[in-house]
Amino acid sequence: MKIIKFLPLLLTLVALTNCGNPNPETTETETIPETTQDEREFYQLKIYSFSSEEQIAATDDYLKNAFMPAVKKQGIENVGVFKSRTNETDTVPKTFVLLPFKSLKQFQELESKLLEDETYVTAGDAYINAKFDNPPYDRIESVLLQAFPDMPKMATPNLDSPRADRIYELRSYESSTEKYYRNKVDMFNAGGEIPLFDRLDFQAVFYGEVLSGPKMPNLMYMTTHADMATREKHWEAFVESPEWKELIAMPKYENNMSHIDMWFLYPTEYSDY
Repeated sequence: MKIIKFLPLLLTLVALTNCGNPNPETTETETIPETTQDEREFYQLKIYSFSSEEQIAATDDYLKNAFMPAVKKQGIENVGVFKSRTNETDTVPKTFVLLPFKSLKQFQELESKLLEDETYVTAGDAYINAKFDNPPYDRIESVLLQAFPDMPKMATPNLDSPRADRIYELRSYESSTEKYYRNKVDMFNAGGEIPLFDRLDFQAVFYGEVLSGPKMPNLMYMTTHADMATREKHWEAFVESPEWKELIAMPKYENNMSHIDMWFLYPTEYSDY
């Protein structure tokens, strides 16, 4: 009878002894491997195309006075708004909006939360309720990305040149297959392209794997330069660097890119960077 009476007490003492270590076989010296998966941001790149100055002005007014203040209320900081520099092969004026998200849930909920914001709806009325025959843009292209493991969060460049002179170079790399695409992503991370860009002061804003977009498989990244002359010097140094020459000589990285698109952008006066 005495054994039965003290058995519950004995079991309680054993449980209290092990509560700090739920696995008695695990020692204090064992560690859980670190991962950056949960730390990697998601990005949405929205590309507005226009056919008139009136459209550009209407969308600028909306982005500056309605959209930017509203997304800040949702805890989304470091939003970039850029204008494209048109050229002979791309004469369509465009506005690029870059949004960072802490999670896919934050991305999914943004639109509905914006429409619940009365201040946003009022400030953006002309844009939100534009007539079908007078839209504030011709089309919006949306690209969803996730940050590279070796640069899991967006960075703000340190540039003091006039905004109109700055070069924000957005690049899109396509690959022939998913396997070659993963190889190119590996080239940036394990291969060391990101540290090389850092060493040469490219001041990258982000590197991202495209999760959903019109051109797949695809990665995109953005580097920044004080002006076009600085941009040319940076790329010359990159091409001539021993690290790059070693990388492109490796057989394992051959043929991992099939097409490149690039845009030269500059930040609007209301852009966060």
